[in-house]
Amino acid sequence: MTELFQAMKTYLLQSIPDIRITDVVEMIIIAAILYNVMLWIKNTRAWVLLKGLLVLFAFILLAYLFNMDTILWLADRTINVGIIAVVIIFQPELRRALEQLGRNKMLGFLVSENGKMEENRFSDKTVNEIVRATFEMSKVKTGALIVIERKTPLAEYERTGIVVDGVVTSQLLLNIFEHNTPLHDGAVIVRGNRIAAATCYLPLSDNMSISKDLGTRHRAGLGVSEVTDSITIIVSEETGGVSVAYDSALKRGMDPDGLRAELRRIIEENESPGKRRLKLLKGWQKNEKKADK
Repeated sequence: MTELFQAMKTYLLQSIPDIRITDVVEMIIIAAILYNVMLWIKNTRAWVLLKGLLVLFAFILLAYLFNMDTILWLADRTINVGIIAVVIIFQPELRRALEQLGRNKMLGFLVSENGKMEENRFSDKTVNEIVRATFEMSKVKTGALIVIERKTPLAEYERTGIVVDGVVTSQLLLNIFEHNTPLHDGAVIVRGNRIAAATCYLPLSDNMSISKDLGTRHRAGLGVSEVTDSITIIVSEETGGVSVAYDSALKRGMDPDGLRAELRRIIEENESPGKRRLKLLKGWQKNEKKADK
């Protein structure tokens, strides 16, 4: 019996492979990739298509178990075409996933974008003008869609609209979104302290978890936030409610102070550490002067 246990122990020790640190890291990376792929599939229409593919594979498995040679021959001949077809069917979702990967904050160190951020950074006056216009429109239930460009260029969507190139003011925004005016339909794109274009068309989100009581305007605002790092302000024409779409998420029921704080917080997230320290230093100096007085 002792010899049997010893033989079993020897066999088990030989069958267990040597696990290195790199192997553990590799398993963690693969698990993270699979988790994110499944999460991406679940939140898009790819989930429905994936279920259809699973049914098809189950049918092929049954054909294999029951030796249905003709079906297996057809499956074998069409598998290469099927892979190409899947790529074509999933093309919008694959493009969106690659765009999200490209604007991932973890990759930000590869490309210096300080100049772009400086060009697109708002002044406090611009933030206040947008907030004022947003809640003036909210009071009278005027639908609005204001997209604020950040790192990712919005030229693709800007080309679908009409060039405005005007300084951001609450009066200009109110006039653009006024009912029955030529520019009221579609989105306004804001770049830095200027309105770049109006009546722009945005991609609609295909996220299945979006509330059914939200219309096309909210779906468009969320859609552009899924493929870019822009900030989108949405005013509902039905309820007058104000929402903010950013980083594939939608915040509803915003008030003026909340919207102002949200805009400033998001815009300041990507400020360089040097500028942030300079702001803190200026604030500390002001407090010191007040204390001296």
